[in-house]
Amino acid sequence: MIATTLGIGLFFIAYFWVMRHPRFEPSVVPAIWLDYAIGFEPAALPVYFSLWLYVSLAPALLKNLAELARFGIASVLLSLSGLAIFMLWPTTVPDFGVDWTQHPSIQFLKTVDVAGNACPSMHVAFAVFAAFWLHIELIEMGAPAAMRWLNGVWCLAIMWSTIATRQHVVYDVLAGTALGIAFALPQWRSLWLRPKSLAR
Repeated sequence: MIATTLGIGLFFIAYFWVMRHPRFEPSVVPAIWLDYAIGFEPAALPVYFSLWLYVSLAPALLKNLAELARFGIASVLLSLSGLAIFMLWPTTVPDFGVDWTQHPSIQFLKTVDVAGNACPSMHVAFAVFAAFWLHIELIEMGAPAAMRWLNGVWCLAIMWSTIATRQHVVYDVLAGTALGIAFALPQWRSLWLRPKSLAR
């Protein structure tokens, strides 16, 4: 719990500093037809914020400090990679013409997070990263298949919420998915191939 809280806190400090101090003029990531098909949905905000609960589940279920260290190192490298991209290529989402004053909760989010670090979506990257870890943990725990399905649905819901709240567009989500997979796969493979006698 302490490691997760500190990790999220340090990430936000770095994230907002990079966002407020872009080295270059942010490029606008274009929207595609799927962005408009999904549409703006203020009710997606709780799902969007649920990421912070979701990403805390995987480290909470780890068995020992060695696994926690591996998870932590991969999380730090994932964060640094995303922040490096934002520094070298700042991006923002297009103006969807939404009157944010009609949606105070979303307006608050837009005030705090001005969507200056758009592509890749770190929201999605961390959701995908956590989903891989949780999948293996649920298998090792002998959790019902329904729990593994819930894990996948929750991850997809978070991905949807980033578009529905207009914090990101589809291209951001695709890039965030690729980034999350890139850092999850090596860890996921090592956990999957771990001797079952050591997994208990």
